[in-house]
Amino acid sequence: MATIPTHALLSIPFDSTTDFTVLAGHCENLADALLQSDDPAQRQALSARLDRCLAQLRPTLDDAIPPHLMASLTVDDLPITSPRFEPDADLLCGYGQALARLLAERKLSPEMEPFLAGLLFDLVVYFADELRAPRWIRTVDGIKFIEELNRVPEY
Repeated sequence: MATIPTHALLSIPFDSTTDFTVLAGHCENLADALLQSDDPAQRQALSARLDRCLAQLRPTLDDAIPPHLMASLTVDDLPITSPRFEPDADLLCGYGQALARLLAERKLSPEMEPFLAGLLFDLVVYFADELRAPRWIRTVDGIKFIEELNRVPEY
């Protein structure tokens, strides 16, 4: 992932007219910077900015895809891979423990913060990848939803 200076990440403009694919990229960059930062004030600013970006994105999740983005989400061949969220057992345990402790103690301990930052990063990257994943494929019969091709017929 490209490293963008924190000051630039904190000042990139976005609003209700920003494409969801662009917002997804901003979220991914903010989560990456948050994961890499050791400065508490910077982490707080990045967290707040990520929260605002996700808040801008959330109400648009069920909106129709704008026509100008359809071409970028259409492919000629089925993707070889699709977005996955597959943390190993140690990370899953750490994520679970950090969330359980946060809920139990109602505060964030310094030793749990890296796990939560890691979980947030993993979730945001997966989310962004899902949002930017191809939706359609060009076939000899025209453009089809990829989901239609991947469905197993029910009998």
